[in-house]
Amino acid sequence: MSTAQELENEVRRLAQAGQLQEAAETCDRLNQQHPDFLPGWVTASDLALKVNEPLISVRAIDQALRLAPGRQELLIRRIDSLGRAGEIQAAVDTASLLEDIVFQSAPAASSFALLLNRLRLHEQARRHFERACELEPEEGQHFYNLASVERFLGNLNGAEQALERCIELRPADADAHLMRSGLRTQTTERNNVQSLLKAHALTRELPRDRLRVCYGLAKELEDIGDYERAFEYLQEGSRLRRDGMQYTPANDLLSMQAIRKSFTREVLERKSLGYVSAEPIFVIGMPRTGTTLVERILSSHSVVRSAGESQAFAVELVRQCEIVNERPPANAGELVTRSLDVDFTALGENYVNTARPAGDRTAHFVDKMPLNFLYAGLIHLALPKAKIILLERDPMDTCYAVYKTLFEGAFPYSYDLVELANYFVEYRKLVNHWQNVMPAAMHVVRYEEIATNPQPIIEGLLQYCSLSFEQGCRDFFDNPVASTTASAVQVRSDIFTSSIGKWRNYADQLAPVGEILESAE
Repeated sequence: MSTAQELENEVRRLAQAGQLQEAAETCDRLNQQHPDFLPGWVTASDLALKVNEPLISVRAIDQALRLAPGRQELLIRRIDSLGRAGEIQAAVDTASLLEDIVFQSAPAASSFALLLNRLRLHEQARRHFERACELEPEEGQHFYNLASVERFLGNLNGAEQALERCIELRPADADAHLMRSGLRTQTTERNNVQSLLKAHALTRELPRDRLRVCYGLAKELEDIGDYERAFEYLQEGSRLRRDGMQYTPANDLLSMQAIRKSFTREVLERKSLGYVSAEPIFVIGMPRTGTTLVERILSSHSVVRSAGESQAFAVELVRQCEIVNERPPANAGELVTRSLDVDFTALGENYVNTARPAGDRTAHFVDKMPLNFLYAGLIHLALPKAKIILLERDPMDTCYAVYKTLFEGAFPYSYDLVELANYFVEYRKLVNHWQNVMPAAMHVVRYEEIATNPQPIIEGLLQYCSLSFEQGCRDFFDNPVASTTASAVQVRSDIFTSSIGKWRNYADQLAPVGEILESAE
C-alpha cells in the first residue's frame, strides 16, 4: 500500500496536469486508506472547489477540523466553502469563531476581509482591511478595499481619506478615481478634475480604466455645472464600455414581448396555491428610480431586513425550469414558456429560504433587485402574499440617470442612447401590462412624489406592507446598515430633489431618446 505522502504527491501531479477526475479518485483512495492524514482532507476540499462542489468541500474540511479542531486556516476554508454553497448563515456562524483573529500577513488579512465582505459582514471586514493597510502601507489596493467598505458603511470621510492614499500610491487607479468622485457633490472650489484629467492621459491605452476615469470626469464636471464637457466625457466612457461588450439588444426586447404574450390575465387568475408567505417585499423597476431609497425606508422598520439586490428568484426559476424538462432552457424564450409549468409552491418556498438574509430572522425582508420586474407575474403566482412595489420616475430623467451610471456586470442596454430608449419602451409596456392584468398585486410609488412630499408616500407604503409607522422609516438616512448599491452614498442623506429634471441640462444630446419615447406613446 502506498504511503499517505506518495498518494498526496500523485494527487497534486494529476491536478496540475488538469486530470481532475483522476485526481479526485486518487484523493478518495488516500482518505480511505489514511483517514488521519490531515493534508488529504485539505486537498479533497481544494479539488471539490475546483469542480464547483462547495458542499463536498465543506464535508472534507469538517473531516480536517476533526483532526485539527479550531485551526484558523481550516475555519477560513470552511467559511469560503459554505459561502460558495449559499449556506450563508452557517458561514456567518463559522466566522463568529474567528472574531478575535489578528493576522500577521497583509495578504491574509485582506483575503479574509474580502471573504467577510461577500457575507455582508462589513463591520468585521473593515478591521481586517485596516490591518492590511497597517502591515503594508505602500500597497494601494489595501486602501482601495478599505475605502469600499467605508463607503458601504456610510463613513464617507474615511472612504475619501483611504482613496486619497490609494491615488497617491497609484495615480492611474481608475477605480479609486471613480469612487472618490461619487463620494460627495463636488464644488468649483473643491473637486478632483485636474487629478482626473491626469489619470485620463495615463490611461490612454487602457480602455477598461479610461472609461472609468471618463465617468468620474462626467460626474464632477456636472457637479460644477460644466454640462457640455461632462456629456463629452460621458459619451466617451459609455462608448468604450459598449465597444467592450457582446450584447444583442433584440434578445431583451423579444423576451419582454414574450412575457407579455404568455402571462395573460387568465394565466394569472388561475388557481395556484403557491407558497403562502408574507416575508418577501419586492421592490422593482428600472435602476436609478428610487428602488434603493424605498428599500432603505422599509428596512429601517424594526421587523424588516434587507436582502439587497438578490438574484435568488431568477436562479431558482431557472432551476425549476430545468426540473420541468430535465435540461436548462436553451434561450430566454424557452425560459418564458417553460416557466408557466413550474411548481410554483416549490419556486416560492425555495426562493424565500435562499433569499432570506442571514442572522436574526424578522417578519419581512426586502428584495430590491430591479430586474425582478420581468418576473412580477411569476412572483405573484409563486408568492401570492408577497408585496410588490413598483418604482416609477419621469422617463427622460430615468434614461439619463441610467445612462450616466457605470454598472458593473448589469444593464448592458444602458451604454447606448438608442438601445436604452428602445429598452425603456418595452419595459414600460411590460409594467403597464402587469398593472392591467393583476391590478391589485402591485403598489406604485412615484419618485417625484416621494422626493417632494415624502411623509404621506411613506405612510402609504407602510400601510400597503401592513407595517405600523415608525419614525425610523422617515429617518432612513440614519440607518447604519450597509448599502452596496450604486446609491450607497445618496441613502446616507435625506431625500433631495436636485435630480428631478436634470436631463434638461442635456436636452440636445438626449434628443434621440426623446424622439423614441415620443414615437412609442
